[in-house]
Amino acid sequence: MDKAQAILPAQAPDQQTPGTNQISAYIAHIGERVRGLRARRGMTRKDLSKHSGISERYLAQVEGGEANISITLLWRIAQAMNVEFHELLPYNSKPAIQVAPLLAFLERLSPEQQKSAYSLLLKHFADAKGPVHGVALIGLRGAGKTTLGSLLAKEMSIPFLRLGEIIEKFAGMGVGEIFSLGGQQAYRRLEHQAVQHVIDNYDNVILEAGGSLVSEKETYDLLLTSFYTVWVRAQPEEHMSRVIAQGDFRPMAGNQEAMEDLRRILTEREPYYQAANYVLDTSGRSVEDCLQELVTKVRRYCCPWQWS
Repeated sequence: MDKAQAILPAQAPDQQTPGTNQISAYIAHIGERVRGLRARRGMTRKDLSKHSGISERYLAQVEGGEANISITLLWRIAQAMNVEFHELLPYNSKPAIQVAPLLAFLERLSPEQQKSAYSLLLKHFADAKGPVHGVALIGLRGAGKTTLGSLLAKEMSIPFLRLGEIIEKFAGMGVGEIFSLGGQQAYRRLEHQAVQHVIDNYDNVILEAGGSLVSEKETYDLLLTSFYTVWVRAQPEEHMSRVIAQGDFRPMAGNQEAMEDLRRILTEREPYYQAANYVLDTSGRSVEDCLQELVTKVRRYCCPWQWS
């Protein structure tokens, strides 16, 4: 059996064997899924190659829809990204939701209404750990999470914590080393433990979360049900310029490619970032202006705490 056909969805006996064009389209869709999930989790192709044992060149062919990939190699890619195997397959290969009226109802809603419906369902069915423990800021590096988070914490007279620093303390090494030695699986386990640690040990806190946390469902659900979440967003060009202004010149290497990767990451993560309670756009705005908006929103909607 052709390797590509081995991962095609099962067909009814009366259906024809898929033609070359159908197979090629299916393989291309798998490549898009691999590329998208890699972007969502913030992995470079080099990192995926290291932890899957598959060459970067071949991974590029997979993502470009040019590789006749086997189930074995696809499974290794899924393990390296710490995702379920079916997540790499096109959407129509996944089991359908059994409640058809629910899907039909959601499709009739506007994007904003769908977001509200999601929040209501999450609050009703998720395993919430208790009351809101503070404000969690999510979003890509360069959006302003650290600056605004520290200022908000000072305004509220409560601690400001960076989840990455807690993870490093748990591991006894830097984030880069964690990924290098243990890959996605080790980092995501520590990330979940770090969020739970904050919930267990702090009543009121401003928490800066990592940008890729939203790709881990259980951890993100825990964050959403335990904090008032704010997506701090910016335009791709501002993300890039702010990171460079911080002294990190790595994005300058292959600038056009770096911008394309950044846009892809934002595109892949946006539906997840949109689940936040509030979206704060910092593009073209001063720190003072953004802070005032954030303070006003937090005071009005989420925090019964005493303000200084």
